[in-house]
Parts: sequence; C-alpha cells; structure tokens
Amino acid sequence: MANPFSDNKPNSPPEKGLLARIRTASTALSRAERQVAEFLLQKPHDALEMSIRVLAQACDVSEPTVARFAQSLGFDGFKTFKLAFAKSLATGIPYLHLDVNQADHVRDVLPKVFDRTIAALMEARNNANTATFEAAVSLLARARRIECYGLGYSGALAIDAQLKFFRFGIPTTVFCDAHLQAQSATLLNSDCVVVAFSRTGRTRDLINSVQLAKEAGAKILVLCASGGPLAELADVHIGVDVEEDPDIYTPMTSRLAHLTYIDALAVAVTLLRGPAAIDMLERAKASISEKRLVPKIG
Repeated sequence: MANPFSDNKPNSPPEKGLLARIRTASTALSRAERQVAEFLLQKPHDALEMSIRVLAQACDVSEPTVARFAQSLGFDGFKTFKLAFAKSLATGIPYLHLDVNQADHVRDVLPKVFDRTIAALMEARNNANTATFEAAVSLLARARRIECYGLGYSGALAIDAQLKFFRFGIPTTVFCDAHLQAQSATLLNSDCVVVAFSRTGRTRDLINSVQLAKEAGAKILVLCASGGPLAELADVHIGVDVEEDPDIYTPMTSRLAHLTYIDALAVAVTLLRGPAAIDMLERAKASISEKRLVPKIG
C-alpha cells in the first residue's frame, strides 16, 4: 500500500499567536502601551477595523504611543503590526481573558471553559509539526509491541492511548504505576515502542522508566511540553505546547490536546496499515454492537 503521507512536506511550527505574544509582553510595556495591549486583547476584531488615529483615541493614548507599542513587539511600524494582527486572528481563537475567577457568576463558567478549551486546541493545531507526526505514525505502525506510560493525570492519557492502539492488532498495554513501568521497561527490545505522556516532561519516575526502556533497545515516542529532559530521551517527540491557566478553577487544557493527538495517531496508523487494519476495526466494533439497546422507532 502506498504511504498516504507521501505527498506531505515537512513543516515547522508557526510563530506563536500574536495575541498570546501581546498578553505575555504586556507586563514589560509602559503604562500607556499596556492600555493599547489591553484594548487589543479585549476587542481584537474592533481594533482590526481602526486606523492608528482611531485606535489611539479608543485607548486614550497618543498615536506615537501606538507606534511604539508595535515596535515593542518587534514590528517596524503600525501597518506591519496590523497585517500580522489580522493574520493571527484568522488562524485561530485567541486566549482572551478566559480565566475563571471568584467574581464570575456560575453562568460565566461554561462559556469560559469552552472558549479556553477551543483556544488550546487551536493553538496546538497551529503549532503542530507534520513531519514529526508522520514519524510518530511510522514508529507505531512498525511496532511489534506498544507500551503506554503515564503518571497522575497523564495516566488517564496513557489508558486512552492503550484503548485506541490495541485495535491495531498490535499487542498493547498500559502502565500507570512507576514500579510496574520500570520493571516492564527492562524487558523490552528493539521491536517495541514506548509511548510516554507528560504535561511538563519533568516527572522523575516517568523519566527513569523511559530511560530504562531506551537502554533495553525500545523506541521512544513522547508527547509532552518541549524543552524538558523527557523530550530529550525521545526518538520522536511531539511537542504539546499549550498555555495552561494557573488559576485553580480551570481544568488543564493540555490534556485535551494530548487526547486529540491520540485520536489523530490512531486514525493515521490505521490508514498506513491498510485494509487489514480497517477490517480489524470493523470486527472490533461488530463485537460490541449487540451490547447496545436498539433505539425505538416512532
């Protein structure tokens, strides 16, 4: 079967969304420039329609302040900034004051959590690296055995991956206990792939388990934030770099990006393995069809 990814060309992650940059940079701006940043974060689409003069009036600052604001973000002028700003709005849903706080009414919680979740998924999609994804799919498709590792919240991700990947017809198991991970890791070989999940990529026990698996000869696929020691152990690293809200009320949105990657990997591996894998999925679904109640008609 031809490789369904053969026409794809590698791409590198795009620059992080401009609105996220504005939010991050706002603390280092002057007071007047912060007023421009706050207006853009609160009313981005309104600002898109404004000239520099109208925007300055709306922010209660001078036109030179707006120009300096654009330069503070690395642009040579307002016009260049505005073009980049329009492109940023077109590529995804930004984080816009979505934090849940004690002043919020209960009715505000649902849209805020939904909006932050949508924004996190858009950010992950825009940062996705096609070449890395293809390498991960190839690794899984060639495996003779797959082991999924995760601890804490990431243990739930590992369980979800095992539930998806075992239907490839490849022996697949999951370990969410550090002791069991370590013991199993030492028994692997070069035909095996370990898929490790972590938000930070800095959990010591998980790093130890992955190191043992690597020393045993297994291939390592890691899904975690970039830049940590776990990512450095990977043969293939999928960077799940999603801005997390530190507020205690908001669930971790990065786990949803991980789950989406799991679904995408499962679909892509099935495509790559061809008709036999699709037939296997159909048989798996048929085996549980009788366990569902048939809906009444009328």
